[in-house]
Amino acid sequence: MRIITFNANGIRSAASKGFFDWFAAQHADVLCLQETKAQEHQLDASVYRPPGYHCSFHDARSKKGYSGVAIYARRKPDQVLNTLGWEAFDQEGRYLEARFGNLSVVSLYVPSGSSGEERQRFKFAAMERLAPILDGWLASGRDYVICGDWNIVHTRLDIKNWTSNQKNSGCLPEERAWLDALFRGRGWVDSFRALKPEAVEYTWWSQRGNARANDVGWRIDYQVVTPSLRERLRACAIHPQPRFSDHAPYVVDYAPDGAA
Repeated sequence: MRIITFNANGIRSAASKGFFDWFAAQHADVLCLQETKAQEHQLDASVYRPPGYHCSFHDARSKKGYSGVAIYARRKPDQVLNTLGWEAFDQEGRYLEARFGNLSVVSLYVPSGSSGEERQRFKFAAMERLAPILDGWLASGRDYVICGDWNIVHTRLDIKNWTSNQKNSGCLPEERAWLDALFRGRGWVDSFRALKPEAVEYTWWSQRGNARANDVGWRIDYQVVTPSLRERLRACAIHPQPRFSDHAPYVVDYAPDGAA
């Protein structure tokens, strides 16, 4: 089973750069997109509806051309969910869950706080509200793969300029401690670190300066999985090229259910 997560920074922009041609060659079972920046009625063209995939969207209602998540799946989901019960979060189109038997695949877009104090407060509020939801998922007995742009680095290995970013959103001590509590405290598994414990690779680069050319990046896009899926992790890869967005697609291969 192959799952891809990707912050498109505009699905139409990524498509114009050849993203769906690249996707067709990946033979993925599920694709989770974040920051589609579109309304579903704008995505009727065949390029956005690749053959063989069931498409689900959760658009932002608060502002057009903003946020939004999507899931493309070869198998038709048994159920699709798009609300977490917090209107301020739900209306920004930040959560979509597709259920396949006992497996849930989530496309999640955690808010960024980089635009100012108001959005940072919203990000902290989102983290506070997400924690018990994640606890509930962990206790549910379901297998979860939470794909998305979490907008937080975890350790020094996940960011080029660790020291100079300690006061910047995405690398704040409180944010990293929250991730630490998920991974080390609650038992959620960072698929990338489980497979590549010491690797230094990034999934996002600022569009200012020559950040991407110089690989001055951050790893903020994750596939976070329940402990039940740890042994099924087989391989992963970040694809910085071709360039479709300021983020790179992150691909994870999982062994089939029941495989050794």
